[in-house]
Amino acid sequence: MDDGDRRALDLVKELVHRLLSTSPPSSTANSHQSTTLNPNPIIPSDQQYHQALRYAIRILSSRMTPSIAADESAMVESIKRRLATQGKSSDALTFADVYTKFSLKTGQGSVRNKWAVLYLLKTVSEDRKIQKHQSTSVAPNGFLSSALSGGLPELVGSESNRNFGLRNDCSKVLNNVQGYTDNSKDSRGLVGKLGKMEKGYSDGSLSDDFQSLNCVGDNSRVLRGKGEVGKGWSGGVLMVSKDPENLRDMAYKEFVNLSKEENEVSEDVLVRDVLYACQGIDGKYVKYDKNEDGYVLPDWMKVPRATRSVVRKLCELGWLFRKVKGYISDSMNQFPAQDVGTVGQAFCAALQDELSEYYKLLAVLEGQAMNPIPLGSESACSGSYMSLRRLSVWFAEPIVKMRLMAVLVDNCKSLKGGAMAGAIHMHAQHGDPLVNDFMKRLLRRVCSPLFEMVRRWVLEGELEDIFAEFFIVSQPVKDESLWREGYRLHAAMLPAFISQSLAKQILRTGKSINFLRVCCDDRGWADAATEAATAVGTTTTRGSLGYGETDALESLVTEAAKRIDKHLLELMHKRYKFKEHCLAIKRYLLLGQGDFVQYLMDIVGPELSEPANTISSFKLATLLESAITSSNAQYDGCDIRARLRVKMMPHKTGDRGWDVFSLEYDAGVPLNTIFTESVMTRYIRVFNFLWKLRRVEHALTGTWKTMKPNCITSHFFSKLPQAVKLQLILTSRKCQVLWDEMNHFVSNLQYYIMFEVLEVSWSNLVKEMELSKDLDDLLAAHEKYLFSILEKSLLGERSQELNKTLFVLFDLILRFRSLADRLYEGINELQSRTSETSTNSRDKVKSRGKSNDKTSEPGSWLGEGRKALTQRAGEFLKNMGNDMDVIGKDYTTIFEGFISQLPVQQHIDLKFLMFRLNFTEFYSQIQPITRGKLF
Repeated sequence: MDDGDRRALDLVKELVHRLLSTSPPSSTANSHQSTTLNPNPIIPSDQQYHQALRYAIRILSSRMTPSIAADESAMVESIKRRLATQGKSSDALTFADVYTKFSLKTGQGSVRNKWAVLYLLKTVSEDRKIQKHQSTSVAPNGFLSSALSGGLPELVGSESNRNFGLRNDCSKVLNNVQGYTDNSKDSRGLVGKLGKMEKGYSDGSLSDDFQSLNCVGDNSRVLRGKGEVGKGWSGGVLMVSKDPENLRDMAYKEFVNLSKEENEVSEDVLVRDVLYACQGIDGKYVKYDKNEDGYVLPDWMKVPRATRSVVRKLCELGWLFRKVKGYISDSMNQFPAQDVGTVGQAFCAALQDELSEYYKLLAVLEGQAMNPIPLGSESACSGSYMSLRRLSVWFAEPIVKMRLMAVLVDNCKSLKGGAMAGAIHMHAQHGDPLVNDFMKRLLRRVCSPLFEMVRRWVLEGELEDIFAEFFIVSQPVKDESLWREGYRLHAAMLPAFISQSLAKQILRTGKSINFLRVCCDDRGWADAATEAATAVGTTTTRGSLGYGETDALESLVTEAAKRIDKHLLELMHKRYKFKEHCLAIKRYLLLGQGDFVQYLMDIVGPELSEPANTISSFKLATLLESAITSSNAQYDGCDIRARLRVKMMPHKTGDRGWDVFSLEYDAGVPLNTIFTESVMTRYIRVFNFLWKLRRVEHALTGTWKTMKPNCITSHFFSKLPQAVKLQLILTSRKCQVLWDEMNHFVSNLQYYIMFEVLEVSWSNLVKEMELSKDLDDLLAAHEKYLFSILEKSLLGERSQELNKTLFVLFDLILRFRSLADRLYEGINELQSRTSETSTNSRDKVKSRGKSNDKTSEPGSWLGEGRKALTQRAGEFLKNMGNDMDVIGKDYTTIFEGFISQLPVQQHIDLKFLMFRLNFTEFYSQIQPITRGKLF
């Protein structure tokens, strides 16, 4: 036997010896004396000592649990209260002092389960008091004799049964002695000694065994029992009852319970296992089965079918708990991976809080399962308070919540951020008040990070979304693209409780703050945001918004958007003069400044007639500056004039300056948010179209100056031969008619573009700028303005064929200008040569020689004689007339195709162009053959 065994056994012997020495059972007078230590203690006899030791061993080896909770403080108070009520106040104080010293002893060899020692002493004291009262009135019998003589009551009076019961007592005493010492090895040696006692009791040698116990301190050898204990019960160990009148009933109940344990599981054990299963822990019998995917009872257990069904139904809570707990563990193990996010963390925290409340409930239920139902009598007790049916009632509400949490866990496994919040919100639309309240409480925690992101974005313009959970996403872009491309909505992360319109308003408000901060270098938005929060009765601090406050959120966003957008528009109009820049683009790029355009075309015309690769852009810039200073454009601000520049478009081989020349306008930051590169490209496209239209008009005006009336004097005309005279009249008429037709078309087209398109579109833009409430409205108004110009000017995608036809007409008009210039140049030279003498003309013709080209160059025949001159003049005019017919025929064909395409255009304003061009219905009535006869 080692030191631990000796200490455990010495403790039992010392307790028994002290109890017998201080309060002998034969004296009744000592019950009223003081409990202080007796200087002359009474030494008990060996028989009394053996009976008391047997009594103590049977109590320690009892399998019954006490009828009260293991509360050390409550036990101390109960003992002191009992001593005080008996008039032993001094004893109560002495007990308190002794207990204080007893409780302070810790470490190896000290008593660990102090409550059990106190409970043992109190029980012994109560049993001895009962014995004193019964010694005079109750005669000993076979059932009570053992208890009255210091032992425990027996179920059967035979010696063999008693010996069997003692064998079981000795074999089980270790289970209770282990709790009294810190070192569990102290009680293993005692098992061997009690095993020997077990065998000794069966042989009738009780005195020898107790002698062996007495010599344990002398390091004597302890023999272990060699016998086998038979199965079955012929006796039992019972708790000492406080009510001697109920001993028989208690003994019978204990006997029945002990017998049942050999065949089936009691309900108390099932309740305990169910409570373990609800915590995700396998019990003694109820265990988790992976194949069944749930907690089940083994098939070999003898449990009624109804009980098995109830256990499985109750264990559903454990299966749900296992799912929820597993999700929380997995999510927290992944943190800080992007698969979790702040909303996912908040969801796990909310679930953990609900599980904490669930743990509290299970703790209460476990406490009730450990305590029996108290009856009217102090000493009587009943079975455990908690049963499977009571658990069903207790689990009614938790299982609803746990089912809901399990459903949420399944739905949110692959979701995060706003998508997770939206999925949880969908389950909140429930008619059950319990479910509704639970979901709202859960969503307040889950949506807290999301609403904090909204608050910071709306009031501060900050987007802290490292896990990509917010329904607004950003991407790195240049400053000019910040408004259009820097931020966008992520529809997959938009929760259902935030509408699409509110989300767009939230997006625009944050964009406005960032635009003011980055592009405009302005800080006035901070005051506007603070004023907005004050106006709606909220604060700008963290946590001011939460789930269920959608109306407050909408009010805050609306008020903040209104104030911040108003500040932004005032900045765009007053500091950056958006309207003035739009007007400058209209005047210069859309050729609205007439005198500037006319002067520019006059001075750059000769330069642009050269090949494109020979033109200097620096010289063109100088000419542009000259055109500005020579027109009313000089009165514009320096900031506007400095933004106007010459731009040479990419050119190909054979292109002239007219084909590559254009103007550009540099808007700068932050106006380049509106006048983006793509927008300016479309403006240049409109400029090229209008520039070519102006060039055609300029060409026709130059042709008119060339062939104006009376340019051919009557003296010259009278000297011409009749045939040449008729040919000249016919060719001049063809040129005049064709010019009139072309001029009619160009004039009406130019009037339509300048007034029906540009001026009307500008008027609409000004009206919409005044009605704009935010930068998006301003952008939409300008986009509509530019789109209207492109569509009405035959530059839209739906007018591509018509645009090509129009540019072919422009080329024909320019060809006509060249042909007309050649015609009137030849006529002018013919007029100058007819005044010279015929002799001089003949000599000059001989000196030059004959020319291979007889018709194309008028100078080749002007030196001939009068007869030859007349012949060559007739041929020249005839050839020019034929060329006029070709151009006229081509122009008529293409123009009629152009006219025929106008009515089928989708834009209604193009029909007004048709109305202007065919006001007299000339083109709808005349036939091509008739028109051919005109020439």
